[in-house]
Amino acid sequence: MTAPQLIQIHHDNPAAVRMELLHGLLAPQAHTSPKYLYDALGSRLFEAITELPEYYPTRTEAAIYSACLPEMALHLPQGATLIDLGAGNCAKAERLFEPLAPRRYVAVDISVDFLRAALTRLQREHPRIAMLGVGTDFSSGLALPPEAGRAEEAARLLFYPGSSIGNFMPHAALTFLRSVHAACGSAPGSGLLIGVDLIKDTVELQAAYDDALGVTAAFNKNLLLHVNRLAGTDFHVADWQHVALYDTAHHRIEMHLEATHPVRVSWPEGTRTFTAGERIHTENSYKWTPVGFTTLLQEAGFRSPTVWTDPAARFAVVWAPV
Repeated sequence: MTAPQLIQIHHDNPAAVRMELLHGLLAPQAHTSPKYLYDALGSRLFEAITELPEYYPTRTEAAIYSACLPEMALHLPQGATLIDLGAGNCAKAERLFEPLAPRRYVAVDISVDFLRAALTRLQREHPRIAMLGVGTDFSSGLALPPEAGRAEEAARLLFYPGSSIGNFMPHAALTFLRSVHAACGSAPGSGLLIGVDLIKDTVELQAAYDDALGVTAAFNKNLLLHVNRLAGTDFHVADWQHVALYDTAHHRIEMHLEATHPVRVSWPEGTRTFTAGERIHTENSYKWTPVGFTTLLQEAGFRSPTVWTDPAARFAVVWAPV
């Protein structure tokens, strides 16, 4: 068996990460990037969130694939290079192997260490598919290494499931999707298969981000421990509570951490005092209509998309050809 190839492109700059975090914490509206929710513990807590009864996106997207994959396969390229953005354990992409028979699988995540075990297993079970793991941070734009193959030599199917596109503000989502369009290349049949969460009842949305067991609250508050390690701050989890709310004007869920009483946070070069009720904005999750999202894709350069939803139109899977 040929072992999967692994390439680590992204390397953290601890000083730059620290500067970014402290800049956000000192802003008039304190904020952090949602990527800092995902340390080792945060990633495990998110996996637990996907099992909660309130958290519909994961199981709803899976149900769409179960019901519609034969029809999707009529639109998607056969024998393409399958490029999996935010691959994680690679399980979502693996269900495409049988119907699409990709010639090559490229798993993209921030660290190849996250990918190593999954790719080794996949290579053993699918020895005819060449496999590559790429460790890179594509949150500010996607650029693939030469090892991923020439963009014009074979169709590329870029795969971005799970509604992570919702973490981008709309203008940033457009910029990111333009970089994805460029990465698709020009070979006939290439395009993007993407998951997107849809606008729905406010009560259902807020429950999905503020579950009764408090798992999402633990996920959000764990960010403080991660920031302590990265920036040298002295946050105490007990001083903060999880807040999730739906901003109807912007069609987005916001997650915040709210000080339960006046809190003074220190680090070697400075401090900030938070008043009771003051918040740190930790994540946005934008929701779209099918029409609004397909318009966004077309603005990014894709041709007329095809949309599949669940019967209640809670979630959508969209194929956007180049």
